Amino acid sequence: MTAQTYTLDNGLTVVFERRDTARAVAFQVWVRAGSADERPDQLGLAHLHEHMLFKGTSRRAPGDIARTVEAHGGQINAWTSYDQTVFHVVIASRFARLGLDILADAVRGSSFDAGELAREIEVVCEEIKRNEDLPARRASRQLFTTAYPQHPYGRPVIGTAASVRDFTQERVLEFYARHYTPRNLVLSLAGDFDESRLREWVDELFGGDWGQHHSGPMPRPAEPERTAPRICLREDGAKEAWLHLGFSIPDVAHPDVPALDVLALLTGQGERSRVIRECKRRQGLVRALESSSYTPLDPGLFSLRFTLAPNQVADAVEEELRVLARLRAEPVPAEELAMLQAHFEARAVQQREEVQELARRLGYYQFMLGGLEAEARYHEAIARLTPERLHEVAERYLRFDRAVLTGLLPQGCDFSTERAEALLMRAAHDGASRGRVPASVREGPAPLPRLVRRKTTETAQGVVESRLPSGARVLVLESRAVPLVAMRACFAGGVRYETAETNGLTTLLGRCLTRGTATRDAQEVVRRVTAMAGSLQGAHGRNLVELRGEFLSRHFQPAFRLFADCLRAPLFSESEVARERGNLSRELGTRDGKPEGRVFDVLASTLYRTHPYRLPVSGESRAVARLGPESLRAWHAAYMNPAQMVLSVVGDVRAEEVLARAHELFGDASGALAAPPPVAPEPLPESPREHRQVLARSLTHLALGFMGARVTDTWRHALKVLSTLLAGQGGRLFGELRDKRAMAYSVNSYSMEGVDPGYFAIYMGTSPEKVTAALVAIRSELERVRDERVSEEELERARQHLIGTHELGLQRNAARAAMLAMDGCLGVGQENFQHYAQRVSEVTADHVRDVARRVIDFERSALAVVGP
Repeated sequence: MTAQTYTLDNGLTVVFERRDTARAVAFQVWVRAGSADERPDQLGLAHLHEHMLFKGTSRRAPGDIARTVEAHGGQINAWTSYDQTVFHVVIASRFARLGLDILADAVRGSSFDAGELAREIEVVCEEIKRNEDLPARRASRQLFTTAYPQHPYGRPVIGTAASVRDFTQERVLEFYARHYTPRNLVLSLAGDFDESRLREWVDELFGGDWGQHHSGPMPRPAEPERTAPRICLREDGAKEAWLHLGFSIPDVAHPDVPALDVLALLTGQGERSRVIRECKRRQGLVRALESSSYTPLDPGLFSLRFTLAPNQVADAVEEELRVLARLRAEPVPAEELAMLQAHFEARAVQQREEVQELARRLGYYQFMLGGLEAEARYHEAIARLTPERLHEVAERYLRFDRAVLTGLLPQGCDFSTERAEALLMRAAHDGASRGRVPASVREGPAPLPRLVRRKTTETAQGVVESRLPSGARVLVLESRAVPLVAMRACFAGGVRYETAETNGLTTLLGRCLTRGTATRDAQEVVRRVTAMAGSLQGAHGRNLVELRGEFLSRHFQPAFRLFADCLRAPLFSESEVARERGNLSRELGTRDGKPEGRVFDVLASTLYRTHPYRLPVSGESRAVARLGPESLRAWHAAYMNPAQMVLSVVGDVRAEEVLARAHELFGDASGALAAPPPVAPEPLPESPREHRQVLARSLTHLALGFMGARVTDTWRHALKVLSTLLAGQGGRLFGELRDKRAMAYSVNSYSMEGVDPGYFAIYMGTSPEKVTAALVAIRSELERVRDERVSEEELERARQHLIGTHELGLQRNAARAAMLAMDGCLGVGQENFQHYAQRVSEVTADHVRDVARRVIDFERSALAVVGP
């Protein structure tokens, strides 16, 4: 069914598309009120409304909105940007009317209680502190402040602590009355629903005379055109340098936007992009780099963000300017442009896999460009692009004499404003070096081998399973919803197979799997993946090593052959291993800049003393520095034989064809099988453990953990229910510590399962002065759930939330492929895929209390604290 649009009598715009391939619906309300619509004395007010619309209505008490949505297996959230605030619900289609009613109630009937407002202001201030701790957020804020000194895009969306604390109920209601009116909203709906009933619901819930007359958009001051470079560099406490290079570009409606999006992909998105290829892959000047073409309602910004060692800043800036200058000097080869266009085709297909992404796309084109036909025009413009047109757009906007360069520099970095200005002005006058990019190598499908009859089984959910002569297990699930195919190969391994001396080996191995094979070098692998508009990457975890691939289904045969080549014959060349080892070492050196993740590393090393789970998942720098090609080859030979593999393929394919190809490519095993390394059980802690790591941050991050479940334990479902009772917007921890006490912006619980016992943990980020009270409150909630029987209503909410999020999470082919392969490799089989909902629904209140008593033992706990 194609998308449709109509308007209610009150002026509200509705856009919808029916999609019955998943039993789910997504609803979004787009409000034309972002931070750029605030007056100078309203800084952060649009974002505060994002919080307040979930804090109770005339029909629902504070907390009821999230609890009700989660009780029916759904998710509710919101985001705020410069131009809009968006509220969204995704829920099982059988609860569609309830989800729409809740969304309408939040938008139309929020109570804005003064007490709730005071508490939520404290929560937002905690969120502001969290952002101040993240160098990526600080660097982005610096870019926009420098690029937009006059326009409101230069102000922080979230506001400042001072501005937010100054808000009163009257000022909040004034903003709401002005902006939250039917004519200022777009309602976007996608998923499995009946059109006639949907229209009835929309008219009932969003129709009628509500909201005041819309008085039009707030005037925004125009940003004067830059006539010279604008540079802002400042010393920062981060360990790496964080830089942005930006150029002014037009607004979202301009005809140059499709070409600018292609330029962003060409310059710094993906391994094949030019700046990443030159600055990261070939010269190792940056650790991470990403480009974007940001085109909001008013003129936007084309930018490259890069993080790197402080002693390489000047060289990296110079090289990036050289690569960009080349785009201004000559057209891209037609073959390279064709690969970029194929990428946009694949991305358009992928956006149709999930109903929430489909609703976002519908809302975006209606809200930003006034109609759904704009999407068709956009993709037609992408398809019509020529090298000459792309060159013309690059010349027009990549103006070094008007660029913006911002940077957060570690102490001692000698990159100065004068040096930056000299590099920009030299690039503006020098012209570009020339050269041609090699044409991509095209590979046609190989002929199918003679089909061999082999034993297969098919489950109730349509999964075809077969075991190859090599011993490899293959699982295939045909799905015609979108023309995509996802493939996943899993092997036992990961951190569980590492020691302190080899910690990081499987991380490095995963990164190097696609960095060349016996018949293709690294660039050839990247070129082929790009030509097929796909993705191919290695991965690892605590218990597994994987290879993941996703491609348009018409490329299945050559993609599967490339997938097999990377699995069976990775090259592990000295140069590529050294390059990836250097990148990994630099990343490991910056972990303290991500305290939310670092606290779990500290928790693991505190809870486990002997087991490999004590080791950081990504590795340790000293161990990584000792790893070389021989280490990777030896590990690959020992543990990545086809006999040790579980392979899943999900998507628009024929199971018979997949099995024939798998038999050809993985049917034979090579070499002797290595036994898994011995892993001794971890003894339970004999007393409470605690470790504190001091970091100069605004927030303190804490994690309280207990020994948890194995993936094969029958009581793990009860532990998941217990975790869900505590977590989420409707959970006890969120309600008590955030909603009632405003102690934190983020608080959650986790159940990490493993081949061996994992952990159950509570996480919280809070101000340093609140840590003691927060720990007392967390302990109180854990004691209560351990000692008191939970109510049937609360239990049902947790069960339905787990079942609903599980089903919603399996909309994408890649997610289903991951579950089938990982569970098969971990020894769970198809249990989760076929019986997860049943197992969760069988959990009782007694089961929850029993598992709480089993796991929550404060005398055997571990506490990790990271912060000031």
